[in-house]
Amino acid sequence: MLVCALGDLTLDFVVRLSGPIAVEGDTDAEIVLAPGGQAANVAAWAASLGASARFIGRTGDDEAGSMARTGLRERGVDLVGPVDGRNGLICSLVSPEGARSMASDRGTAVELRPEDIEAAWLDSCDHLFVSGYALMREPVRSAATRAVGLARSNGAQVSVDLASWSAIRDSGADAFREFVVELEPDVVFANEDEQRIVQGPLAAVTWILKLGARGCSFGGDDREAQPVDRVVDTTGAGDALAAGYIVGGPDLALEAASRCVQELGAMP
Repeated sequence: MLVCALGDLTLDFVVRLSGPIAVEGDTDAEIVLAPGGQAANVAAWAASLGASARFIGRTGDDEAGSMARTGLRERGVDLVGPVDGRNGLICSLVSPEGARSMASDRGTAVELRPEDIEAAWLDSCDHLFVSGYALMREPVRSAATRAVGLARSNGAQVSVDLASWSAIRDSGADAFREFVVELEPDVVFANEDEQRIVQGPLAAVTWILKLGARGCSFGGDDREAQPVDRVVDTTGAGDALAAGYIVGGPDLALEAASRCVQELGAMP
């Protein structure tokens, strides 16, 4: 199958702290520089799980963009979309227990335009994943609408990941909710906070509710998380789960998420 993922490809700085930050001092950390971004993560995990994968988005004409594109191609992902401007960057701070917080600069990704989307990119698409970050502002929101229309005309399923409760709040929850409803996704990926913001008008879709260490609810089918030796970093675990579900259903979703949390960084 061909999984297409629309959204952002960033260059991620993942910083796993050894302990509390020493204000105005030094804190030991393990630091990884790697490609990231929700849509790119889903594409990379889909490729690692045996699907063909294509990333659709605008990336930067700079060193960060070049590094991110190279890293994603090395993971077996086809990349399409304009190259222009400054690439997105994300700093992910990871606690010793594996919890993470992100500082995000999405750069040129938000400037993807409807006219940038070529129909041929979606001709053979079986499933289009749309990152919620692409639904929070124009013009990328209209580009997502065009991509969804093209994918549906070819019989593809469409999923949306709500991405981030704080980003939904900051972009305007009512407008975000209305736009997701207009897309009529077949599947919505969310955590509990994101679901509370958006759920009402989308009661009929299949909800994949990410519950962290408690596992996941797949349209009401509650599954426990797979046991792991140690949680290193939760960054990207939800993206790995989404890719696994798209490619192979609940069992593969949980397997991919368990692999992800035992690695530093969001990609396989």
